[in-house]
Amino acid sequence: MRGQCVGVVSGKGGTGKTSFAAGAASALALRGRRVLCLDCDVGLRNLDLAMGLTDRAVMDFTDVAAARCTLEEAVVEHPRLPGLFLLNAPAGGRSDEASEESIRVLLNAVREQFDFCFLDAPAGLGPGFDLATCGADRVVVITVSDPAALRDAQHTVMRLDRFPQGTVHLVVNRMRRKLMRGARATIDDAMDQAGLPLLGVVPEDDALPLALSRETPLVLFAPQSPAARAYRNIAARMLGEYTPLPRHMR
Repeated sequence: MRGQCVGVVSGKGGTGKTSFAAGAASALALRGRRVLCLDCDVGLRNLDLAMGLTDRAVMDFTDVAAARCTLEEAVVEHPRLPGLFLLNAPAGGRSDEASEESIRVLLNAVREQFDFCFLDAPAGLGPGFDLATCGADRVVVITVSDPAALRDAQHTVMRLDRFPQGTVHLVVNRMRRKLMRGARATIDDAMDQAGLPLLGVVPEDDALPLALSRETPLVLFAPQSPAARAYRNIAARMLGEYTPLPRHMR
């Protein structure tokens, strides 16, 4: 079976999109899947930080596209979580090689070697958004619960109308705990405004920066933390398993 490529996008910055991509990918790797995180933020990459793989990746996806190295040579596996891999974006100087066509060709090879690939887009709806979605099989739109973010999520969805129904989902990220009890109305509003089915809700979690400082995926560093549990639930849903939302969010 060929793998799935998942674009992870948001209409604005500050939604925790990159931490979500790293967290969901880690949870899937913990389930025994081979998962690649591909940074599409050309020139300003930071997915390596979120994955705890700071400066470990030497090659990037343009090196693979230009046949300077193979996909196997360019990806870096996490030392503490087998099955979790990173492929960086170029840090600069070769942005002209980061084309949509090169990404599509690359993803064909990725599908043969990985069960999932998360394409982490930069914030906004510019070239990085197009790069992360041009060859994706499905898309996850990341938002938070404030009105500006929900409006931006709605605009983001309008740019994804080429994707078939059921292949674009919403994640409400960084939900503050004091809002969790009354979260049902907030989540319903988010779904209505974005016009998307809900894949999951990830609470704000103080364990995230601590895990980052230890260069350890959150699902290993604090497996019972609220965000880690949310990532595992989202991973289960992506694998087709029935995993209900917490009672107060149904």
